[in-house]
Amino acid sequence: MSSQTPMDFSPAEPPASFSPPRQALWWLKKGGLELGPEWEKAHEICQSREGDTEHDWIHALCHLIENDPGNAAYWFRRAGKPAATRDADALWQDIAASV
Repeated sequence: MSSQTPMDFSPAEPPASFSPPRQALWWLKKGGLELGPEWEKAHEICQSREGDTEHDWIHALCHLIENDPGNAAYWFRRAGKPAATRDADALWQDIAASV
């Protein structure tokens, strides 16, 4: 993603042209990869599409940010991805490069 279109976090909302996974990532980064209203919006997007690999992977990131490693590990397994032991920003970069 970063090699395609750079994300601008200054608007109040993500671009409508973004796919739901990109919107969830946008919200997480807009919120500084911390808990808050942006995290809630990203989490809602992921919950609305459970079972989709990209959404489940971002859902794992949400719970990593929440500091809930057990729940994060569950979502990593659901996404078929290795559990992250890295920081949230490094994982965000990896996911953003893939979706």
